[in-house]
Amino acid sequence: MPPLGPIRFLTIHCAATPEGRDVAAETISSWDTAKFGQVSYHYVIELDGSVHATLPDTLKGAHVGGRNTGNLGVCYVGGVDKAGRPKDTRTPAQTMALRALVAAYRARFPDLVVRGHRDWPGVAKACPSFDVAAWLAHAPEERA
Repeated sequence: MPPLGPIRFLTIHCAATPEGRDVAAETISSWDTAKFGQVSYHYVIELDGSVHATLPDTLKGAHVGGRNTGNLGVCYVGGVDKAGRPKDTRTPAQTMALRALVAAYRARFPDLVVRGHRDWPGVAKACPSFDVAAWLAHAPEERA
């Protein structure tokens, strides 16, 4: 896999798995390897809030087509309701874990741009099924 390059972005994704379905990080990585030939995300956050490093942050992932250089990918398990429609299904533990992960990277990289997958130009997906900018605006500790 090619090197990531200087970290400038962190993109939040959902796995598009049904609400409440417990899917392991290694399962998501195996799906991505089958589809893209490599692990897509640097981190996967499971339902219980456990954060799994699935790709070193020195290597490029495969999570935002054509825009993966310098871009960390973080995926939470869930993101759709039981009928498959987009829904913010993050558990409180996942939300806390995501908040901590974003804060840690912002502390290391003060100019880091954090986006949802859907916020990238040309992306026609609901992923991550919530408004990242609004979420960040209501989390003052993440802006520090």
